[in-house]
Amino acid sequence: MPKKKPLILVTNDDGITAPGIRALIEVMKELGEVIVVAPDSPQSAMGHAITLSDTLYCDPVTIKEKFNHKEYQCSGTPADCVKIATQEILHRKPDLCVSGINHGSNSSINVIYSGTMSAAVEAGIEGIPAIGFSLTDYSLTADFEPTKKFVKAITQNVLKNGLPKGVVLNVNLPKLPEKEIKGIKICRQAKAYWVEEFDKRTNPQGRDYYWLTGKFVNEDKGEDTDEWALTNGYVSVVPVQFDLTAHHFIQDLNSWNLNDKN
Repeated sequence: MPKKKPLILVTNDDGITAPGIRALIEVMKELGEVIVVAPDSPQSAMGHAITLSDTLYCDPVTIKEKFNHKEYQCSGTPADCVKIATQEILHRKPDLCVSGINHGSNSSINVIYSGTMSAAVEAGIEGIPAIGFSLTDYSLTADFEPTKKFVKAITQNVLKNGLPKGVVLNVNLPKLPEKEIKGIKICRQAKAYWVEEFDKRTNPQGRDYYWLTGKFVNEDKGEDTDEWALTNGYVSVVPVQFDLTAHHFIQDLNSWNLNDKN
């Protein structure tokens, strides 16, 4: 009997019509049965937000494709998309969830804010192996062709080997021609951060408003980080866990006299 194709859930945070998700769908169609559930509009930097105080809509949609598969557009966040896909749409638990390909980097601290990665994390919480893919190019006209070879290789390995419970992969791809990408590096998340400011302005009615601005600062000099890999022409792969416990501090915290009532 022919081997059953893996069921792959595809989502993103840039919206269902974004070029990045269309490129990801193309690659996934080579590897399995694809169902797409993605936001109906951009949801970048939504983090792990879910919709609680509003109605959710999830409707079938037809987008011109050379492949024939089912797609749904959801009015909610990336995490909502994964939740509604697994609870209401899919006929069985997917073998894999892939999110992206995001327009812009989700390396280092950006993983905290990322809707792309939050969709992958939500899948991981539900026991589904998951990968978030991002390209370090914010342009809507970004060229995703050079990424496809690496996206396929990483996905094939996850389908073959699986992932530990509680772990998902954060994959970032450099903005380079395929021949200039040196390979794939397994990395840790760089210790980097945003120095943020607000650009304060006043509208014609006299009301103040703000634009968030800032600069990215990487103080991590290690050569085993995602930022180093991307700067040096490699695809970075960081295993991410959603257990946020600072295990190394538990022993010290236990030494505090927290039960002293005086």
